[in-house]
Amino acid sequence: MNSPLWTRDEIAAATNARIGSGFAKGTGASIDTRTLEPGDLYFAIRGDVHDGHDFVPAALEKGASAAVVSEEKAPGFAGFDRLIVVTDVLEAMRQLGRAARARTNARIVAVTGSVGKTGTKEAMRLALSRQGATHASVASYNNHWGVPLTLARMPRETEFGVFEIGMNHAYEILPLTGMVRPHVAVITTVEPVHIEFFPSLWGIADAKGEIFSGLEPGGTAVINRDNAYFERMRVHALASAAGRVITFGEHEAADIRANRIIVKPDHSVVDATIFGQPLTYRIGTAGRHHALNSLSVLAASHALGADIALVALSFAELKPPVGRGERTMLTVGEGEALLIDESYNANPASMRAALANLGAVELGRGARRIAVLGDMKELGETGPQLHAELAEAVQANGIDQVFAAGALMQNLVDALPKAMVVAHTQTSADLVDAVCAAIRPGDAVTVKGSLSMKMALVVKALKERYGASPTAHALKG
Repeated sequence: MNSPLWTRDEIAAATNARIGSGFAKGTGASIDTRTLEPGDLYFAIRGDVHDGHDFVPAALEKGASAAVVSEEKAPGFAGFDRLIVVTDVLEAMRQLGRAARARTNARIVAVTGSVGKTGTKEAMRLALSRQGATHASVASYNNHWGVPLTLARMPRETEFGVFEIGMNHAYEILPLTGMVRPHVAVITTVEPVHIEFFPSLWGIADAKGEIFSGLEPGGTAVINRDNAYFERMRVHALASAAGRVITFGEHEAADIRANRIIVKPDHSVVDATIFGQPLTYRIGTAGRHHALNSLSVLAASHALGADIALVALSFAELKPPVGRGERTMLTVGEGEALLIDESYNANPASMRAALANLGAVELGRGARRIAVLGDMKELGETGPQLHAELAEAVQANGIDQVFAAGALMQNLVDALPKAMVVAHTQTSADLVDAVCAAIRPGDAVTVKGSLSMKMALVVKALKERYGASPTAHALKG
């Protein structure tokens, strides 16, 4: 039987906390009472909207082993015997995270990048879990609270740890990679994401390059050889404690190279060369971007000492999560239509990838490719231009109809033939009825936009109106 995640003595040593008599051990960690499990330590984090201290009674009632609260708020919980009182709750969670990292013998990989962090992290989690006890970030827990929470949740028996690290501004990755101390650090790519917070794409490359600063001495840096900022990222790697740099991509000089990528409607096939050795494998989800990111998983797995053949076999089991390429069939009249849910978020690179995936769908006679697109945020003064430039990808991928939501999408609308744009509204909610009314049997529909655009409302409406079932097959006439 596994030992508890945290004992009373370990918490006291890591945080110098005052611990109530009712606490003995913690089996998990949580900052959200909605997902808290019995036995979890509940960290009463003060967020932008809510103060976690307001939910301490609910957490304890739900079965939390203890609530971690601040000295300032502790007097409000007089009589509770399952409190862990600290000076600062978030810092206490960081301290437990550092303690978890210090006590483990796990091999650790950290992933960042403008696009593909979560998908790559999930592919690594799947691949490595076939070869040892693997702990990984949940969802997109990649920020100043998500990373320490993931560390604090890491069991001492972990053999492989997979951490996603994100940023909106410069110097946000530095403290996080310093906590994770990865043996392998991966940058998937550098693209104009959050560009409004940076003077240029060079700045984004430098910010992503911060991940190498946390590498364990002799560790491995994994870099996208195809990216325009490869040399910039490589400089950061060489300035770190890395003992090795592994490159991936389609570039002829890449260590792990895709010689051919075949994208099918429901999967992809990659013919690759791994340090000169041929390897062909299938990925259970469609898209060139998934294929290229799989190369980084092979690179990281190789550096961690995993069995590459088993890693490649695991890719066949990959399925896109909700909002990130999930495919469902809608029952429309006497037939079916394909819905591709890309609604979780959007930037220029991921928008092009989604349009390319829609373009790869095989359609029957008379069926249409329909793109439902929302504004891409955090692009600063380049936003109008970057939206207008999507017109080339829309037309190159054979999109028949476009439904657009948001002020910035006006730039795309203006760049497209008028007959192609069916509707343009300011919000996704205003687009719902028009999209639902337009769908016909045989159609393929992609929905994508930045999270704040709430494009998931369109997805939800389509599923509710037409029903939905998982799919892995193409639409063929």
